[in-house]
Amino acid sequence: MTLAAWTRQLHRWIAILFTLAVVANFAAIAIVGEPAMWVYMLPLPPLFLLLFTGLYLFALPYLRRGRTPAE
Repeated sequence: MTLAAWTRQLHRWIAILFTLAVVANFAAIAIVGEPAMWVYMLPLPPLFLLLFTGLYLFALPYLRRGRTPAE
């Protein structure tokens, strides 16, 4: 498995984790009303990981453009 394929798979799983954290955030607001501050911060670590993996995946075609294809 190449680094790009591994990063793409990781990006997908982090997106699922981020979605679950946001759903948990809304559920906590609906149930408790005013949850603790850490509940609001729960989606931030996956969001930053999504940022870095997404930027890598975005730049990947441009980084490979200068290389010659393997024969």
